[in-house]
Amino acid sequence: MTAPATGPALRLGTRRSALAMTQSRHVAEALTAATGRPVELVEVTTEGDVSRAHLTQIGGTGVFAAALRRALLDGEVDFAVHSLKDLPTAPEPGLTLAAIPAREDPRDVLVARDGLTLGELPAGARIGTGSPRRAAQVLALGLGHELVPVRGNVDTRLSFVRDGELDAVILARAGLARLGRADEATEVLDPLQVLPAPGQGALAVECRADAVELIELLATLDHADTRAAVSAERALLAALEAGCTAPVGALAEVVESLDADGATTLELSLRAVVAAPDGSETLRRSASGPIESPEGLGGALAAELLEDGAAELVTAEVMTADHERPPSPALAPNPAEHSPERAS
Repeated sequence: MTAPATGPALRLGTRRSALAMTQSRHVAEALTAATGRPVELVEVTTEGDVSRAHLTQIGGTGVFAAALRRALLDGEVDFAVHSLKDLPTAPEPGLTLAAIPAREDPRDVLVARDGLTLGELPAGARIGTGSPRRAAQVLALGLGHELVPVRGNVDTRLSFVRDGELDAVILARAGLARLGRADEATEVLDPLQVLPAPGQGALAVECRADAVELIELLATLDHADTRAAVSAERALLAALEAGCTAPVGALAEVVESLDADGATTLELSLRAVVAAPDGSETLRRSASGPIESPEGLGGALAAELLEDGAAELVTAEVMTADHERPPSPALAPNPAEHSPERAS
């Protein structure tokens, strides 16, 4: 039963893109339903929304979180909703990750012309993505596709396919689903081929660390299994010292296993990949461990990857990003008209 509303409306900071607004409304409605507390949305413009530069040139996807975090610390909003995959792994002093709601499907999807799948697209097909992780893993499949860097919101990216500028684009299924457009995907990419970004499909609800009452309210939205899974993924990313634009994929899942006595128990299964930007080399590893120690699992798997040479691949990504040619004007829309979205 919904609790009676008490106190003034809570101010929820959100980016102004259609996807961000949809995600924030979902969280606002869930919080009001759980606590009875009204919520109002406050739009915040981030540097990622106005810059035409590639994300690797303006600080990575952390630029989407920076303005929201400033608004929190300055008291302009009470809490904020981020796409978790865009949130830097380093904690922000003065803020706390109060809730991680249940995760949407974390997988990537292909949206291609003529309903084609990745395997059906011919060699030389032009596939758009703003993610070095997606590009590297698709190139590693050896299908001969050309990966084209793109920016723009979901509508803009889909229009590249509709207008014939690209043969396909790769997006996160969760973002399409939240916009009610999941049926536009022509293929859901198997994580055995393309692992998603750490935290993909999950939302992060952040507030000031001293807002004790608000933290208690937001805790009603937290989903324990999702928090455990993404904590393992983000611990791996942090231990690799790789940013959220690096060619690193990770996916943790809560699975059933048998203990020494034959009793069914739950544990975390974590898969990860680190790839060279051109797909010429990939390292894939997996591990499992207690659900109570997600950070330890992520750190241990990262150590194994580093021992096998992952650091060189991450360094190669940074050097490539520093010298990356910006997308062509046709595939780098005017930010005043098209606010970029990260479909999570």
